[in-house]
Amino acid sequence: MLHNTAVKAALSAAAVISALLIPAAGSASAAPAAPAVSGKTGTAAADSFDAKCRSHSRNYVLKKYYRQVPVGPPTFYTLRCGTSTWGWKHIKAGHGWDSTMDRKISTAIGSGDGNGRGGYSTYTNQCPRVEKFRTIIGTPAGRNDLLTAYKVDQPAVAGAARC
Repeated sequence: MLHNTAVKAALSAAAVISALLIPAAGSASAAPAAPAVSGKTGTAAADSFDAKCRSHSRNYVLKKYYRQVPVGPPTFYTLRCGTSTWGWKHIKAGHGWDSTMDRKISTAIGSGDGNGRGGYSTYTNQCPRVEKFRTIIGTPAGRNDLLTAYKVDQPAVAGAARC
C-alpha cells in the first residue's frame, strides 16, 4: 500500500511539472515565434489577407516593408488592403500575389534603387542595367503606402551612366 502511494505521488508530481513546462495551446508562449522578416506569404497568407480585407476597410494595414536609412531608424512602407486600383487588392488582381511577389517587394523597398516614379526598383547587374521589378509608393490613403508592384524588363533611364 505504501508503494502505491509513492507511485501515485510521483505520477502526480510528473503531471504537474509537465503541465508547467508545456504551454497551453491558446497561450502566447505556445504560438510559434514570428520571423524577423516576414517573407513567407504563399497561398495561406493570400487567403489570410483576403479574410482580413473582407472584414476591414481599404485602409487596413496588412504588412510593413522596411528600408534602412543612413541615419536613424528604418523607414517603413505599408501594404494596405486597398481597392482595385491600389494596394493589395490591386496587386493580387492585376499582377498576382504569392511568396515570390512578397519577396520581390521586400527586396525592392529594402535595398532597391529609387526609380523616379516615387518608388524603388531592382535592376540586373549588367551593363546597361535593366529594370527587373518596380514598386510605386503613394496612395489615396497615405504617401508611404504601396500603390502597386510589378515585373518589368526595361533598360535603365536614358540619363544613366554609360558603361
